[in-house]
Amino acid sequence: MPLEIRQVRGLRELREFVALPYRLHAGTPWIPPLKLERYLFLLQPFNAYFKHGDAAYYLAHRDGRVVGRISAQIDHAYNEFHSNRWGMFGFLDFEEDQEVLDALLAAAENWLRTRGCDRMVGPMDFALNEESGVVIEGFGLEPLIRQPWHPPYYQQKCEAAGLTKAMDLFSWGLDVGKRETLLPIIPEIAEQAHTKHGITIRKMTRRSLRRDLDEFAKVYNAAWSRNWGFVPLSKEDLDEMALNYQLVFDGDWFMIAEDATGTVAAAITIPDINQVLKKMNGRLLPLGWWHYLNKYKIIDRLRVGFLGVLPEYQHTGVAAQLYMEHFEVAARTHRKYGEAGWILESNRAMNRGLEAMGGKIVKRYRVYERLLNPGAA
Repeated sequence: MPLEIRQVRGLRELREFVALPYRLHAGTPWIPPLKLERYLFLLQPFNAYFKHGDAAYYLAHRDGRVVGRISAQIDHAYNEFHSNRWGMFGFLDFEEDQEVLDALLAAAENWLRTRGCDRMVGPMDFALNEESGVVIEGFGLEPLIRQPWHPPYYQQKCEAAGLTKAMDLFSWGLDVGKRETLLPIIPEIAEQAHTKHGITIRKMTRRSLRRDLDEFAKVYNAAWSRNWGFVPLSKEDLDEMALNYQLVFDGDWFMIAEDATGTVAAAITIPDINQVLKKMNGRLLPLGWWHYLNKYKIIDRLRVGFLGVLPEYQHTGVAAQLYMEHFEVAARTHRKYGEAGWILESNRAMNRGLEAMGGKIVKRYRVYERLLNPGAA
């Protein structure tokens, strides 16, 4: 049967767009997100991304059935910060059929090209801090919150389609219940951050979360600014983060490091709500809400999503101080395992630090690119 690619128009097709991975990945390690959350994430009025970005969604149909999906998007904040004309693609799911993937990529490329983009990068679900990359290692492991999962054929088909590697992302597994895995120098450096440089750690609270995220953004927008794929956090982004983090907030794991001048570093570690979502199976009813209310008992693993230091404080040992606080918290709670990442393969300092903490790379994701203008740099 002929393949048809159609841009999503209306609620019925949006439902098909959301539904595809639930069918395609049933019975795999993939964990279904809450469907209501996915609808809100994709709808312009409910996602801060659309304050600085545009997007289109496409479905591949064959014989009356949805066989693939993709988004094409332009983050104007990203392009303005980096002075380029990149476009992105994301929400990539498709049956094991090269023709389907080729046609989806062509649709995204055409949408981006007609809007002046000279490069297509992805997959990323709007932005790199959301689900990004194609899984190339760790297929047998469950994804943690905001981690993608794909079967092995995704990598094979993407590379057969002519996409080339732009960047690999690492997820490091850490047992923060085992201090003996640390290099002995780490606790010593952490102690010096306090005794020599006067840095202390305080915890964020629910009540102060939005204000503390402003402090976090000062660190993020300075510490990550030279990273590949970086986009500065806007007020609207932080407003949305505050709302989302209220749903998973745990005061043990949201940290600010300060000296007499103010905030110098921050770490945000998220209890892995995917363990709850697995029981909810994408639905609040009939019993999904009950699992959510019991999330503290269910969740025993973590995703270390952000840990950053202002550039002028990177010599102080405050990163080690934040690492050690994670081990201290783990010693008094039931949450012992975590994954740190993603981490750019090019971020040598962070990768060395995680190795010094006894971490091991457990998952790898590949972000691809395609030049839309042969003369693009």
